[in-house]
Amino acid sequence: MAFTLGIRGRVIGLAMVPVAIIGVLLLFQLIAGKIDDLDQSLRTRAVAIARQLAPAAEYGVASGNIEVLQTLLEKAAIEPDIRGVAVFSDSGEWLAQVGLGTWTNPRHDGLPADRIHEIEYSDRLVYYAPITRTEVKIDDYLNDAAAASDTQTRLIGWVGLDVSRDATMRSQRDAILKSLAILLLGMIVSLYLAWRIGRQITRPILALSHAVSRIGEGHLDERVAQTGQAELGMLQHGVNHMAAHLQAAQGQMQEKIDQATARLVYQASHDALTGLINRREFEQRLERLLQSAVQMGREHALCYMDLDQFKVINDSCGHAAGDELLRQLALLLKSNLRERDTLARLGGDEFALLLENCSLDDAVQVADLFRAEVQRFRFKWGDRIFAIGISVGMVAITRDSGTAANLLSAADAACYVAKDRGRNQIHVYESCDLDLVRHRGEMQWVARIQRAIEEGRLRLAWQEIRRTDGASGRSRHIELLLRMVGEDGKLILPMAFIPAAERYFVMLSLDTWVIAETLRVCRDQLAAKDARPCLFGVNLSGASLKDPAFRDMLLTRLQAEPAVGPHLCFEITETAAIGNLTVVNGFIEALRGFGCRFALDDFGSGLSSFNYLKNLSVDYLKIDGAFVRDIVTHPVDRAMVEAVHRIGHLLGLKTVAEYVECDATLALLREMGVDYVQGNGVHAPEDIETLCG
Repeated sequence: MAFTLGIRGRVIGLAMVPVAIIGVLLLFQLIAGKIDDLDQSLRTRAVAIARQLAPAAEYGVASGNIEVLQTLLEKAAIEPDIRGVAVFSDSGEWLAQVGLGTWTNPRHDGLPADRIHEIEYSDRLVYYAPITRTEVKIDDYLNDAAAASDTQTRLIGWVGLDVSRDATMRSQRDAILKSLAILLLGMIVSLYLAWRIGRQITRPILALSHAVSRIGEGHLDERVAQTGQAELGMLQHGVNHMAAHLQAAQGQMQEKIDQATARLVYQASHDALTGLINRREFEQRLERLLQSAVQMGREHALCYMDLDQFKVINDSCGHAAGDELLRQLALLLKSNLRERDTLARLGGDEFALLLENCSLDDAVQVADLFRAEVQRFRFKWGDRIFAIGISVGMVAITRDSGTAANLLSAADAACYVAKDRGRNQIHVYESCDLDLVRHRGEMQWVARIQRAIEEGRLRLAWQEIRRTDGASGRSRHIELLLRMVGEDGKLILPMAFIPAAERYFVMLSLDTWVIAETLRVCRDQLAAKDARPCLFGVNLSGASLKDPAFRDMLLTRLQAEPAVGPHLCFEITETAAIGNLTVVNGFIEALRGFGCRFALDDFGSGLSSFNYLKNLSVDYLKIDGAFVRDIVTHPVDRAMVEAVHRIGHLLGLKTVAEYVECDATLALLREMGVDYVQGNGVHAPEDIETLCG
C-alpha cells in the first residue's frame, strides 16, 4: 500500500528539510575543521619536540655520553602521546632509546640532513630530526666578526620521535559524537517547533479538508469554523457558502424527487386519463378479494362494463371527445361508489367494478344503479348531444370461482352477451348459459383460425360468374372463395368461421393471406401459355378497408406488380361501404389507378342503401342471394331483385345475381335482364389448382 503524506507532514517536512540539510553541512564542516585542528596540533607539537631534542642531544652524541642521552630521552618521553624516543649516529647506528618504536636506519633510507622528516602511519607519526654540530674557526689575528664568518655545520646523528595518534583519534570521535548530539538535539527542537508551526498552519486547512470530505459524502449540514484571515478566511467562507447552497439545492431536489416518486407510484397504479386505478392494480385487488373468498368464505361481485355507442362518438367527433366522455363518466361512476368498492378502467371504453362483501342480488341492484345513471347522462360536444348506454357483465366471487383470470374472462363473456342481447343491459354469468356457450365457441374459432394461418391450412376455391345471355368470350369472370382445412383434414366452409373472425377482429389476418394467395394465382395464370384470361373477384372485409396499414400494403403490392391490377375485381359489402363511404371511395380511386375494378356485394338488405349507390364508384352490383334464392315462389323477393336491377342499370352498373341454384331461377333472371349469375346451379366451386392446371 502506497504511503501518502498528509498536508501537516508536508509542512513539517518542508520546514525540517532545510534545517536538516544546513545542520548536516555545518556538522560536517565543524567535524572536519575539528579533526584538522587536532591533527595539526599533534603534528605541530611533535615537530616542536623533535626540533628541541636535536640540539639538546648534540652534546651527548658528540661526546659519546650515552647516559646524558638516556636522561634526555627519558625526560622527553614524559610528554603525552609520545610512544618512544631514539638517538642515532651519523652512520645510522642506534645510540639510545626510551619507550616503544619501530625505527628505520636514517642513513640507509637517505633521510634529509637539513630538515625534520615525517613518516605517517595510520596510528602514529614518526619524525627524524637531524643532529648537527657547528664548528667556528677563530684566528687570533682577526677581529671577531671576521673570525665568526668562517663557520662549518656537520651532521652527527638523528633524533627519532614516535608519536601516537590514539589520543587524537579519541578526541576526534568525541568531537563527532558531541556534534551529532548537538545536531540531534537541534533537529528535535526544530521538529517540535515545525510541528507547532505546522499545526497552527494546517489545522484550518485540515478542518476545511474534513468539511469538504463530509460535504462530498452527502453531509450537507457540515460547516467549518471561520477562524482564518485573508485568503484562508475567504476560502472558509466560500466552503460554507457552497455547502449552504448545496443543502438548499438538495432540499429542492429531494422535494422534486419525492413528488416525482409519488407521481410514478400513482401512475403505476392509476389510469392517466380518468384517475381510476388501472388494470394491473385492479387485478391485484381482485386477487386479494378472491383469496378472502377462498380462505374466509366471503362473497364478492365483479362487474365488467363496456360503453355503448362510444365508437360512434369517437369516430364522429374525434378522440378528444372520446377522452372527455371517459373523464366525465369516470367522475359520474365514482360518485356512486361505496367506500369499500373499487372502480377501474381496464382500457379503451371498458371499466370494471369490484363490490366487496356484496351478494349477487345486491350487486345487481348496484350495477343497475350505475346503468341507470349512465343512461340518464347526456354528453355534449360542441353543438351535438349524445345519449349513451352501458352493458354490464357480472360474476360472483366465491371460493369456487377459480383464478382471477377465469373471473375476468367470465365477466367479459357475460358483458358480451349483454351487448349481443340489445345493449344497455346487465347479464349475470352462469356456466350453463347458451349465449355464453356460443360466445365461447366463437372464441375457440378465433384460436383455430390463428392456428390454420400459422400451419398453412387455408385454401382458395373458385366459382365462375357467367353471363345470362349465354355469350362466352375468351376471358372469364370468377370469384375466389376461402376455405379452411380442419384438423381432421376436412374442408370447412367460410360461414362456419367468418362470423367469429369478424366479431373478434381476425378478418385482417385472413384478408392479408387471401391477397397474397390471389396475387400468386394471378401471376401463375398470366404466366400459363394456354390459360384463359380471368377477372378475379376478391372479397375485402370492412375491417381491412378501415385499416390504413392494410390499404398501404395492397397499394405497395400492386405498385410492385402492375400487370395484375387489370385482372382484379375487389368485392366489398354494402355494410362496409356505407359505414366508411369516404374511406372506401378514396381507396377505390387509388386502386382504379392500377386498373382494378369493384363490385358492391350483398346489395339489397335495405332500401335506404339506394341513396348511397350514386356516391359509390363501382362496376358491378351483386344482388343479395337472400332475395334471389326464392324469386320463383315469392313475388316480394322478385320485385326486390327487379328494383335493384333497374336502379343498377340506370346508374350504368352491371348486375350480378347470387345463389342461383336451379334453371327456373336462371330463366327468370334472364327474363329480367340481369347481366350475370352465380351459384351452384351455374357452376359449383372448384379447388384453385384446377383453374391454374
